Amino acid sequence: MSRSMANRFTPYMFMAPAAVIMAIALLYPLGYMVWGSFRDWNPSQTIGEAEFVGLKNYITLWNDPNFRESLGVTLRFAFFVVTFEMVIGVGLALLLDRDIRGMSVLRTMFILPMMIAPVVVGLMWRYMYHPTVGTFNRFLDGWGLPKIDWLGQHALGSVIIADIWQWTPFIFILSLAALQSLPRSALEAARIDGATPWQQIIHIKLPLMMPVLIVTGLLRLIDAFKVLEVILVMTEGGPGLSTEILALRISRTATEFRELGVAAAMSNYLLMLLLLLTVTMFGFTRWQEARAARIRAAVEEDA
Repeated sequence: MSRSMANRFTPYMFMAPAAVIMAIALLYPLGYMVWGSFRDWNPSQTIGEAEFVGLKNYITLWNDPNFRESLGVTLRFAFFVVTFEMVIGVGLALLLDRDIRGMSVLRTMFILPMMIAPVVVGLMWRYMYHPTVGTFNRFLDGWGLPKIDWLGQHALGSVIIADIWQWTPFIFILSLAALQSLPRSALEAARIDGATPWQQIIHIKLPLMMPVLIVTGLLRLIDAFKVLEVILVMTEGGPGLSTEILALRISRTATEFRELGVAAAMSNYLLMLLLLLTVTMFGFTRWQEARAARIRAAVEEDA
């Protein structure tokens, strides 16, 4: 083998062990799950002993009103938590993007909710929502207002509030980092041209931040579809199916109903949904990156 060819293939040789390990760790479980979704599989059988049923599990799920209800709850939950977290997190970052004494202390305080274990978050908010001794109802009672059935009639909204409290700091930290990495020349040129602070936010800061914001929103969206512990501790999916998201239904189908094939098919539905969202978001990211590049070029020309 010539020296030039050896130099060409050397990086791939170093990458090969990691690639093999990743393929085994990722592709084998994924393939196992896909194969199991085509079988009438339960925990008393090995996957080879289970009867092959083709697309029966997928068709059964698609016609199951409980599955569609859980899918709807998952979509509503993900939409509201990501929307509010993005608005609040980006808003806080824009508000605090300045020289403030004690900023390091503020950042530490903001990220504290992210450090708490999800089970602890669920227990904490469950006790605060308690109908008689909970913090919120005691506050309402102290002001002479009627108590609210937080984990009953307003269960989904209550779970959404808990998730927003825990994960808004994630959006805030990444948004603040994106703001502080913006080219100062672009902001200075906008000031010289007489742009107001609001115009700078709308036409300079947000467009330049958009690639980072899209990736941040995508990460939170993917995570919102997989939330389990907080909802399990707070409501156990109830009342009824009002807070039973797909991750919780998959867990119940596999452990309580002992239908591993159906749970695998449900997992594949969730995976396909997340892949569709991911591909869409990455396509939008590329468009936003091209737009940001055009804005930078225009600012540099004006400068």
